[in-house]
Amino acid sequence: PVVLAGNGAIRSGASAALRQFAERWRIPVAHTFMGKGALPDSHPLSLMAVGLVARDYIALALERADLVVTVGYDQVEYPPRFWNPDRDKQIIHIDQTPAEVDAAYIVGVGVLGDPALSLQLLAERAEPVRQNGRADLTAVRAPLLEELELGRKSTAFPLLPQTIVAQVREALAPDDLLVCDVGAHKVWIARLYPTERPNTCLISNGFASMGIGVPGAVAAKLLYPERKVLAVTGDGGFLMNSQELETACRVGAPFVTLIFNDGGYGLIQWKQERQFHRSTSVAFGNPDFVAYAASFGAKGYRVRAAGELLPALREALAQPVPAVIDCPVDYRENLRLSDRLSRLTSPF
Repeated sequence: PVVLAGNGAIRSGASAALRQFAERWRIPVAHTFMGKGALPDSHPLSLMAVGLVARDYIALALERADLVVTVGYDQVEYPPRFWNPDRDKQIIHIDQTPAEVDAAYIVGVGVLGDPALSLQLLAERAEPVRQNGRADLTAVRAPLLEELELGRKSTAFPLLPQTIVAQVREALAPDDLLVCDVGAHKVWIARLYPTERPNTCLISNGFASMGIGVPGAVAAKLLYPERKVLAVTGDGGFLMNSQELETACRVGAPFVTLIFNDGGYGLIQWKQERQFHRSTSVAFGNPDFVAYAASFGAKGYRVRAAGELLPALREALAQPVPAVIDCPVDYRENLRLSDRLSRLTSPF
């Protein structure tokens, strides 16, 4: 068995009950991108996040599972045809609303109501399952942690996406807030950013649109002024709503915007190159982001070496005004990741 926790597990306040349920039954928990933090990623039963169309490491655990317990799961985030292509898995649907109809999502048992209460009662009434003969599905997260560690040690410039994610995690406390825009960087944040608390890594997923990072961070800082807030965005997503830096300066919302700068629409280029082996119409020119930030009254930083990002993050997060960090990223890693994932074999 595997639990697939979606955004509804967090929105309904079911994180504590989910942990109790998973520990009682010794069931590993995979998260959708918007479900990150429902179970802390440091917990031995966390499988981290799943959701790529490509076959990622965590997908191997779902492939092995014969029973999937979905908690607050929304099909728009990660369609069931990707994790139940043979339509052979038993499914228990736990949510406040009935399951949507889908050929790959035929529910065996639907548990409708408050997910937290449902999980609590199920955990209390369940008998622990014997481990004999059960595969250790948590082994699939080891390559993700190794990827993050390699990024932490890298001195390459432009920075590897893994390096940026590792340094962001080091700069933020478990309760600080990361608001993730839409683009290639979202894939790296969703896959690798270890999340310890619900609602601390906010990702726009499903029918996702670019531009949420900066205005989302303004709202987060106004709601939680005592917490550090970081907007992670690409240069394309940033320029769609960068004018909201004026709002942030005017209303006194000092958050930091970290730009993965590749001079183009990295996610679209990634998809074009995977499908057509070439790309077109994805490159564009950028303004001087440091001067642009200063024009609003914000602070600006430019990263010129791998070792400069973490000090810049720490200094920017301590500023009394909004700050922008321009960080060049090496998105050749995107196709390297696609190549690695295309050669995945199941360890079970």
